[in-house]
Amino acid sequence: MKLNVKAFSFTCAIFLGLGMFLYTWWVIAFEGPIAEVSPLSYGYRGYCISPLGSVIGLGYGLVEGLIGGAVFAWLYNKLICEPKEKAEAPKEPAK
Repeated sequence: MKLNVKAFSFTCAIFLGLGMFLYTWWVIAFEGPIAEVSPLSYGYRGYCISPLGSVIGLGYGLVEGLIGGAVFAWLYNKLICEPKEKAEAPKEPAK
């Protein structure tokens, strides 16, 4: 079964973007905005545990999910899926 590259990449973008957004607000809800550097701050420039950081994380998640999902679906379709033309068995001559 082939994956639809556009649909898969948009789905990954939404999940990763919302995941980073909700993660940030989850931490804010239980610990408040944190001035310390979070582990995600090392990979995403400008990201921090704050309301503005949640929007920045959403943007990074959307872009990374879109690119990563598209690359994954494209590779999946190229490597895993069966070729379109299947080899047919030789036909028996008519009697």
